[in-house]
Amino acid sequence: MEPTRLTVTILRQIRDGVSDVSARLDQTNARLDQTNTRLDQTNARLESMHEELARRIVESELRTATALTELSGSVREMTATLRSASELRPRVDRCEGDVAELRHRVERLESAR
Repeated sequence: MEPTRLTVTILRQIRDGVSDVSARLDQTNARLDQTNTRLDQTNARLESMHEELARRIVESELRTATALTELSGSVREMTATLRSASELRPRVDRCEGDVAELRHRVERLESAR
């Protein structure tokens, strides 16, 4: 059985169609390679940004911890000062009372003269 012209024509068209599909697949693969390259670059930039952000967070936490330590020391000092002042309060009240009594005595002495 010999191939007919129609069969040969159809086979050639199929061959040409397969060649076109193959060429388009090559183009698609090239675009996918470009996309993968860009994704790799993006991932590298994101990783770099992540590392920088992590470093900044650690630095910020260190600064915060240092500030809290200093604040804690200041609060302790203020507490000690306030305790000291509250311990002196009764003494100050007595002294003010004594001064008021002395003034009253002086005023009486001056008015008696």
